[in-house]
Amino acid sequence: MDTKRSGRQARQVERAKKGGGIGRPYIVRNIPTYDVLSEENLARIEAAADRVLAETGIEFRDDPTTLDHWRKAGAQVDGVLVKFPPGMLREILKSAPAQFTQHARNPANSVEIGGKNVVFSPAYGSPFVMDLDRGRRFGTLEDFQNFIKLAQSSPNFHHSGGTICEPTDIPVNKRHLDMVLAHMVLSDRPYMGSVTAEERSEDNIEMSRVLFGADFVDQNCVILGNVNVNSPLVWDGTMTRSLRAYARANQAAVIVPFILGGAMGPVTNAGGIVQSLAETMAGCALTQLERKGAPVIFGNFLSSMSLRSGSPTFGTPEPAIGSMVIGQLARRLNLPLRCSGNFTTSKLPDGQAMMEGTMSMLAAVHCGANFILHAAGFLDGLLSMSYEKFMMDADLCGALHAYLDGVKISDDELAVDAFAEVGPGNHFFGCSHTLAHYETAFWDSDLSDNEPFEKWEAAGSVDAATRANRLWKKRLAEFEAPAMDVAKKDALEGFVARKKAGMGDAWY
Repeated sequence: MDTKRSGRQARQVERAKKGGGIGRPYIVRNIPTYDVLSEENLARIEAAADRVLAETGIEFRDDPTTLDHWRKAGAQVDGVLVKFPPGMLREILKSAPAQFTQHARNPANSVEIGGKNVVFSPAYGSPFVMDLDRGRRFGTLEDFQNFIKLAQSSPNFHHSGGTICEPTDIPVNKRHLDMVLAHMVLSDRPYMGSVTAEERSEDNIEMSRVLFGADFVDQNCVILGNVNVNSPLVWDGTMTRSLRAYARANQAAVIVPFILGGAMGPVTNAGGIVQSLAETMAGCALTQLERKGAPVIFGNFLSSMSLRSGSPTFGTPEPAIGSMVIGQLARRLNLPLRCSGNFTTSKLPDGQAMMEGTMSMLAAVHCGANFILHAAGFLDGLLSMSYEKFMMDADLCGALHAYLDGVKISDDELAVDAFAEVGPGNHFFGCSHTLAHYETAFWDSDLSDNEPFEKWEAAGSVDAATRANRLWKKRLAEFEAPAMDVAKKDALEGFVARKKAGMGDAWY
């Protein structure tokens, strides 16, 4: 074992117990959110969204139960088109909790979602993976399991995530079973389930009942489902059925429009925000019609595009500042927020990737996001999950722990006695205040090279991506799965085996 890393992790644990640094089950922010719009302009956005909902409406396709819900709630339903009286959705949303606990199988790793709490989770949904050794390729179950191991072995994350990459070597109709089983066995943090079909969502919820107990699941959130609007202004039945499956089981749906400005939404930032608010409120409200009081997360994914080529762009400034406004709107609805993430269109873990990712991650922490999906690994416009970028992003997440801690003020932090001990013109290296704090005073990077140029050059002039490549391999080699009750593991594996045996393979 690397004794240097072991000692650093021990210090991280001690600092986490005191409410600071990394290694905590989640972050409680100690800096304020950043509000960019006035009350007047927020009201104008809300009024515009109300007009879109009342005059244009939203289509809800291939789900008669959802249309019945809206009809009974007082909406105007004409075929699959639903129009909403102003204020109706806000009234329905009053029953949704402002904050909730997502429980982990290790209770010490349960997370609070909402309020001042911040949870980092890996990227989600890439069909490809890449690394410096083998390049870009389709993801496999082994890759999927590797990313769970890398997340579990890092103190910089709080959540195991969901479809970290698509395991394309497993049939489409069966991979949801392998993915959630991997989360349950290889991690003891909270996780996400499938949303690609209602029955797959229900399978993952049932697996959670096996792990936690049916009564516990009925009264507590243990699994999240990330559902997407088919923007503009369409909810398809696949998503609403899965959304309702999670809500029906008292589990949290994460409601997320994916709005590509100029294609699936207006090219203007304000117009995209109006659309996002309308689509997300409708999805969140539907969870409350399915089961009043069910937890739900107000989600958002604003993005831009190159109007010259039509290519999507990620990590750009307009969606980043748009996220600030989404944060204000979510707080006015008193709902937990999923917003922004570590976005980039770069094809390599390079300067572009880190510049774009840092811009969007800072937007996430400043807008007040509570659940930050895509916190690590996102590359190639979310088409690829990168091993090296995962490690580099994990380092950024560690730095953001310290950033979100803000500046603490106490007699000890103000260090007046240290000034008296050192006096004018002397250094603080050996004073008692420095010796008391030197192990925990500053965030300690796993990847940065802080040596003098000559020493770095003599060691081979190794760049950050290469250091990340070495680190992920080391972490996988050292990985040990967290202890798990053998009977529960056997029961889960039996459930998966029976489900797979009862269906043929479907590859699309």
